[in-house]
Amino acid sequence: MLNKFDSSTDHQGFSAGTAAGNARNESTGHATNGKRARKREPASGAKKSSTGRQAVAATRPEFPFSAIVGQAEMKLALLCAAVDPGLGGVLIFGHRGTGKSTVVRSLAALLPPIRVVAGCPYNCDPEAPSAKCEFCREDSGTTRPNSRQVRVPVVDLPLGATEDRIVGALDLERALIAGEKAYEPGLLARANRGFLYIDEVNLLEDHLVDLLLDVAASGENVVEREGLSVRHPARFVLIGSGNPEEGELRPQLLDRYGLSVEVTTPTDIETRMEVVKRRDAYDQDPVGFVSSWKNRDARLRSQIKQARQRLPSITVPESTLRRATELCLSLGCDGLRGELTLIRAARALAGLEKDDRVNDSHLRRIAPATLRHRLRRDPLDEAGSSTRVERAIAELFDS
Repeated sequence: MLNKFDSSTDHQGFSAGTAAGNARNESTGHATNGKRARKREPASGAKKSSTGRQAVAATRPEFPFSAIVGQAEMKLALLCAAVDPGLGGVLIFGHRGTGKSTVVRSLAALLPPIRVVAGCPYNCDPEAPSAKCEFCREDSGTTRPNSRQVRVPVVDLPLGATEDRIVGALDLERALIAGEKAYEPGLLARANRGFLYIDEVNLLEDHLVDLLLDVAASGENVVEREGLSVRHPARFVLIGSGNPEEGELRPQLLDRYGLSVEVTTPTDIETRMEVVKRRDAYDQDPVGFVSSWKNRDARLRSQIKQARQRLPSITVPESTLRRATELCLSLGCDGLRGELTLIRAARALAGLEKDDRVNDSHLRRIAPATLRHRLRRDPLDEAGSSTRVERAIAELFDS
């Protein structure tokens, strides 16, 4: 019988190592994959210096979401995904150094903290029995589980990660010798109820992208090895970013993403100066800079919470649904995923704007991010997908 949360990795230490690793990533730009270094006892002076550096890294706050200059479409898509995580994730394509990874981590820091079952490696929600793992469900029948508040997890998936590192690994030797089913949770377990971020997603192996999209769609990770099977909840927002100059994703995979945005380097002097000014102020005094933006972030956090509460009651009129269908038909979108995602994203946008029903304005604003990556290549039309979507929107709505 599998012992509760049986794993060859200590979960509490694993989480602490991940938090410090993520903080170090932000300042160095290198991925650590959340792995803990083997403990060694350094000399007293070295130990003090190392501890001081770790403390500084661990307390370094994230760049404020509200302070990010420009990139309106990228921020809007991420906010819609935060309001409705079931949208299917966000794909961000653009030039290097345009704040793609910064905005993802800023959004996670912006969101309200979540309450999890203490000691659960899957971040189970103590108030949602249907979304718990098998061990939390067993315990919930007897006593109320202990819980604690944590930040929304943001898990980086490195390009070199193996399938076992992503989905988790079963200890077959222990199962055969001792008759115990031991499971070491992977990155998907840590990302449950949070964000799974893949930088350079267009360079990730196709079978791993297929696996991630399937898990993101089902909300459950299933690991099966030699007759042994483990299931656990894995509901996360899949965020992928990449540089189009380094390769493209297959159309089948593009269609599985809910939203796709294009990020470009600002070309006007004033915007570029403002970006440099804010980033320099943050690097000089991170705590002070974050404090100066905390009120704007707090208002945005409240807006997200209210939108989530309002989401189930937002209606979609018949006329708006017809316009969404006509738009997808005019663009030649295959399947019905375009209409379904467009309506769902427009409803999330309506929630952010405190509207009780979806209208044409919501469709127009969110349609490019929803449909540009679902278009077939047209050899007779040299215009890019964004231009084709904007042209179809103008023809449909302006007429």
